[in-house]
Amino acid sequence: MVKKFLLITVLAFVFSAFVIPEKIAKKADKAIAKFYEIENFSKTPLTISETLNTNTPSEFSKENLFKIEANGSFLGYGYVGNAPSKTATFDYIVLFDKDFIITKSKVLVYREEYGGEIGSKRWLRQFEGSKAGTKELKYQEDIIPISGATISVRSMTKAVNELLESIATLQAKKAL
Repeated sequence: MVKKFLLITVLAFVFSAFVIPEKIAKKADKAIAKFYEIENFSKTPLTISETLNTNTPSEFSKENLFKIEANGSFLGYGYVGNAPSKTATFDYIVLFDKDFIITKSKVLVYREEYGGEIGSKRWLRQFEGSKAGTKELKYQEDIIPISGATISVRSMTKAVNELLESIATLQAKKAL
């Protein structure tokens, strides 16, 4: 019985790891190319140990946290995540500069009928300039609510806060 439970737990963990679907990866690449105004770039995944990964609120897979380079120059970092909305989830990308300060965030795919306003450039600009290890962003103080998108706004705010906290933890442990 214990072996069966352990096996199911391990399998659930393995299969629940966030893997970026090809469609989302292409949208992320398009967002990166547009932001940096380049066509050719490379993404080098940053490997986070399982021990460190379990001690951070954000989940890092083999491909969702990466370094972005073009023509031999370092441009910044990127993170592709997935967050819950009312009945589904949405995918997003966060771009950072070399100091892990947010330079851009974008909703890549939103799967609800309502609340898609969180994908507006104007609303997402609120996250720009946020840095790992600084104050937590607060809904209705730092982040403006959107009528009809309360759950998604709170979810995106929580996701960004958890990402910044995770980055700060990784930096403190000298993993980044």
